[in-house]
Amino acid sequence: MKLGQLEFHVIVSGHFGLDGGAMFGVIPKPMWEKKVAPDARNRIILAMNSLLIRAGGKNILVETGAGDKMNDKARDIYALDGPRLVEGLRDYGLHPEEIDIVVNTHLHFDHCGGNTRVEKDKVVPAFPNARYIVHKGEYEHGKNPNERDRASYIADNYVPLEKAGKLSLIEDDRVIAPGVELIRVPGHTADMLCVKLQGGGKTAFLFDDLIPMTPHLGLAWIMGFDLYPMQTLENKKKWLPVVAREEWIALFCHEPKTQAAYLRERDGQYEPEPVKVD
Repeated sequence: MKLGQLEFHVIVSGHFGLDGGAMFGVIPKPMWEKKVAPDARNRIILAMNSLLIRAGGKNILVETGAGDKMNDKARDIYALDGPRLVEGLRDYGLHPEEIDIVVNTHLHFDHCGGNTRVEKDKVVPAFPNARYIVHKGEYEHGKNPNERDRASYIADNYVPLEKAGKLSLIEDDRVIAPGVELIRVPGHTADMLCVKLQGGGKTAFLFDDLIPMTPHLGLAWIMGFDLYPMQTLENKKKWLPVVAREEWIALFCHEPKTQAAYLRERDGQYEPEPVKVD
């Protein structure tokens, strides 16, 4: 899809499964299973959606999926399918060496596992010519996670980037290319980033794990994984009306079907109107 001089595409880098109850927090199963059916192990299937952005002469990749470094046990636990990110880039005529910037909205394994790969028993950057951008607070937490979220942080996905001199840490909202802005939106983690794209009088907004799937458009539909659920709630109240009122294109990082949509407000509820982005 083109927004003026800016162009972006959604690449599905793979799929994985997480416990449905954890994905919907306080929402009872009889309610959420009407929207997303679980498997025999109570997992629901999520997409890992990456954004390929072309702006200001740069090839920018937002999110890299889970990658291919996880062992067979982990792949079974998470029902991992993929990765397909490199193949997805090739569909747009790009190789990993041609990516200029990689953005990690946060450092959970399903968003940054493809940052690195194993080469001759050594973990190296998968995009060797890219600058990797992450919030400084998120990186510091990723190096010292707590007992509650330790399983989500895998050091091999990001620490080698610092050792290779490829890591750029930001502390404030930042425009990284014409029409591409990173905005700190705490809730899921303390320093998660959302991505705002602007051009040609149009705007698209990647909610990331603030609203990972369309069922999470409901204000109370907040993941049990969120470290700061009340901040998630406040940020949903802040951003949902803006996206709907201004007719921005909403982008969802884990939605398998409706990856992009306009939001229509009806009786205080937000409903997605799907948009084809490619």
